[in-house]
Amino acid sequence: MTDALRSVAVVGASADRSKFGNKAVRAYQRQGWIVYPVNPRGGEIEGLRTYRSLDELPEPPDRVALYLPPEIGMQVLPEIAMVNPAELFVNPGAESAELLEQASAMGLNVIFACAIMDIGQSPDAL
Repeated sequence: MTDALRSVAVVGASADRSKFGNKAVRAYQRQGWIVYPVNPRGGEIEGLRTYRSLDELPEPPDRVALYLPPEIGMQVLPEIAMVNPAELFVNPGAESAELLEQASAMGLNVIFACAIMDIGQSPDAL
């Protein structure tokens, strides 16, 4: 992780505390990041305003952490490319060969790894 990166959009954020899309929101909050939960339902997740799409964010995030099934993630890739994050973390379970290839072809800096572990947290502890 680069220390200069301090904002993250969690695409696929969830209000369900057992889901990784929620654990990521909490992990990034604990590490002091500015967290933008993204879920088409809107509302609030972990006390944060939830954005229905990336184009609603007040600023482009430094990082996008993707927590969607690959078929839905494919539909969101153009939106991710529009905000042009420094890093796109495709988390285990969100990947497909097609998604990874398409994201790279769009010029995104794709990292296929657990975003929670990357910031020094354990999903099991959340």
